[in-house]
Amino acid sequence: MRHLKHGRKLGRTSSHRAATLRHLACALIEHEAITTTIPKAKEARRFVERLITTARKGTLDARRRAASRLQDEEVAKKLCDDLAKRFADRPGGYTRVVKLAKRRVGDSTQLCRLELVDKRETKEAEK
Repeated sequence: MRHLKHGRKLGRTSSHRAATLRHLACALIEHEAITTTIPKAKEARRFVERLITTARKGTLDARRRAASRLQDEEVAKKLCDDLAKRFADRPGGYTRVVKLAKRRVGDSTQLCRLELVDKRETKEAEK
């Protein structure tokens, strides 16, 4: 029985799964929206929301904890400086999963868009 065994395995070993979530989180924080499969998006959402909640504390320990989880200093800096202040008044629910109508060409997997709720529009997105 799988009682109290939370989380999806995503068909990967534990180290590969951790690396996948870390890279998805870095991409989401950097670009503020990514396209991926539904199970990956739901797992990445859990990972990112915990990171943002930790970063909102604003302490040195929170900054170091985020940097160790992400293993990318620039992304951790953006998380602690920009996103933590942007979501300071929000009690939770920092991300949104939107299912897309298109499917992936190779295996016809349902795709979705994982984005931050308070996404900033960039000049590239406007074009």
